[in-house]
Amino acid sequence: MIEALSVTPELRPTKCAICGTLDAATELYPSTVTPDAFDSRHFSARRLPDRVHYRVVRCNRCGLLRSDPATDAAGVAALYERSTFDYGAEVPNLRLTYGRYLKRLDRFGADRDALLEVGSGNGFFLEEAMAQGYRRVTGLEPSKEAIESAPEAIRGLILNDVLRPDVVPDGSFTVACLFQVFDHLAEPGEALDVLHGMLRASGLLLLLNHNAAALFARILRERSPIIDVEHFYLYSPATLGRLVEAHGFEVVESERVWNDYSVGYMTRLLPVPAGVKQWIARTPVGAIQARAPLGNLYLVARRR
Repeated sequence: MIEALSVTPELRPTKCAICGTLDAATELYPSTVTPDAFDSRHFSARRLPDRVHYRVVRCNRCGLLRSDPATDAAGVAALYERSTFDYGAEVPNLRLTYGRYLKRLDRFGADRDALLEVGSGNGFFLEEAMAQGYRRVTGLEPSKEAIESAPEAIRGLILNDVLRPDVVPDGSFTVACLFQVFDHLAEPGEALDVLHGMLRASGLLLLLNHNAAALFARILRERSPIIDVEHFYLYSPATLGRLVEAHGFEVVESERVWNDYSVGYMTRLLPVPAGVKQWIARTPVGAIQARAPLGNLYLVARRR
């Protein structure tokens, strides 16, 4: 069931999360937002690309892309709480991808004592972290439906909440992970400050999100699935690194991501006719597995 906000959120000017400037930006794409954009369908993970987005601008000083104007975080928090969990078919591929990048933390001396995942969905990554030897895992997830979809043994490890001060005690974790979440945060600097407090000394932060500088995004431009009403900011490796280092972290590695996908899911992301997408989804071609760098980046940073 699609639920909409009873009142359309007010759109407010936004500032660059790196430079703090309000107006020193160049418009890339005009807004396509309409009042019916603020419903649970538009704020559910991995929906079909629909080209609904705020006005998108690029900061003239640092190059960071942002939505401007946009609603504030409180304006859509209820929608994330009501959002649906409908990407179960892709969970095995997501677990493969995210697990591969979690293993990379070992080269930086990851302490496997306590891991936090922000935006944990049905907990599939928490299961992967435990399989890799993490002794205590905790998830934060605003969607009640996603938590209800978690296996019973995992459900109790997920807090129905968002990243905010005091949601867990400071110094609780040795590793914090955010997969396809950081783009969705209206106040990324504040989020990094909260994560800095939650991590112990020399704790590691793993971010994996869209790469606005990727070839796929630069070719498709406004037709790229990353240009979306859910995204407040879109990062390149350079802008994400600058932001993270401004909030008490040291970047130790940042590269493009090789994602595991089914051909059917990859086709969903491309601007091809709906009939082609439906045909591929119905044939064995859609189930073929592939690994490709389709436009994500990852960053590992150490808490100073």
